[in-house]
Amino acid sequence: MQRVLRIGLALCLLSGSAMAQRGAADFEAQKKNTQADYQQMLDQLKIAKLRPGVNGNDPKAHNAANYDETIANPHPTLPDPLVFKSGQPVTTSEQWLLRRKEIVEDFDREVYGRVPANTPTVKWEVTNTKEDTVGDIPTTIRKLVGHVDNSSYPAVTVDIQMTLALPTKTDRPCPVAMEFSFGAFPRRINTPAPIPPQEWQAECIQRGWGYATLVPTSVQADNGAGLKQGIIGLMNKGESRQPDDWGALRAWAWGASRALDYFETDALVDAKKVSIAGHSRYGKAALVTLAYDERFSTGYISSSGAAGAKLHRRNAGELVENVASSGEYHWMAGNYIKYAGPLKWSDLPVDSHELIALCAPRPVFISSGNAGDAWVDARGMFMAADAAGPVYKLLGKQGLNTSEFPAVETGLMDGEIAFRQHNGGHTPGPNWVMFLDFAGRYWGK
Repeated sequence: MQRVLRIGLALCLLSGSAMAQRGAADFEAQKKNTQADYQQMLDQLKIAKLRPGVNGNDPKAHNAANYDETIANPHPTLPDPLVFKSGQPVTTSEQWLLRRKEIVEDFDREVYGRVPANTPTVKWEVTNTKEDTVGDIPTTIRKLVGHVDNSSYPAVTVDIQMTLALPTKTDRPCPVAMEFSFGAFPRRINTPAPIPPQEWQAECIQRGWGYATLVPTSVQADNGAGLKQGIIGLMNKGESRQPDDWGALRAWAWGASRALDYFETDALVDAKKVSIAGHSRYGKAALVTLAYDERFSTGYISSSGAAGAKLHRRNAGELVENVASSGEYHWMAGNYIKYAGPLKWSDLPVDSHELIALCAPRPVFISSGNAGDAWVDARGMFMAADAAGPVYKLLGKQGLNTSEFPAVETGLMDGEIAFRQHNGGHTPGPNWVMFLDFAGRYWGK
């Protein structure tokens, strides 16, 4: 018997070792393929050298990230969202619709990339239904898969993974709070969250709302090697991107829009009251989603930082150069890399305040942590939110109503742009209930 156990243990150890070796080999192959894809994009752009990014982990490094506010804002002049490229001011809501198109074009071409006009249909399938209790309330939880039509290129398969939970005894269509989920990836939390990560789901059910989680990496992988797979690879038939092709942020946003398509067919969902939420890189994707798809009612934008709500023209925390590096370039259009060399941040035709302005007149909640979350530059996100205010005002709504950076845990909640920095780390938890209260102003009881 002992001999059998020893043999079994040895086989387990060998199996584990083989899995570890295979995992290491896969990781090395991914790195190699990412670097090759990154290099071909540099070649397309005719870029031989880029400015390096900063180090956010070692304050003594020669390229340590800056957190000194006296040198954080080298390009204080921002593009004006209420001035046409011709120089004509925007003074009416009708003119804003035209100016909005100009801003969208700049973001498409230079920042996030263009979504192809002929994206395929998605057929949603309920793969599992479970009756459960959430916060002691009977809840029906559905697992869904969105099968993307890949008849144009069968070599790539895309199946979008989503969970939808609704109160079982509801007698009316429910608002739904949807979150980009990290799926199997661990949440990066630097300090304990006062609110457990999943308490927001119970909060939704207790309010008579539903919740949904969408796995972005089921739409598009979170690495450069995956650009020939996922929805981007499907549309490009396995070929490399062009410099203005969409990156992962817009691909994830596309996936969220397809989920909203499904909600519009579900009689139990109030599709006019669906929010989008995301944290960190998925906070970036949530803001892109809300800005581009005007069907979303509101959004919870948590610690989105660079390429999200933070101003690109800021020398604080993560920089354009970091986002344009081989580790993150896949989030963006290839053209974005240019602004890490030879061009400067101030050469960007748009900045993140205009991305927030694209959400107008709909409400948006911008969130950040305090301890352990400096990398995302809370002040830079606040400044962008403030600079989006004139567009909201033009459309008859309120912005932040102040240009003074608030104290930690002092929420600016009165207008359609809300901002709050909680006292936790890199986590969305502490501000979830505040967001749900904010959304409730527009959704009702």
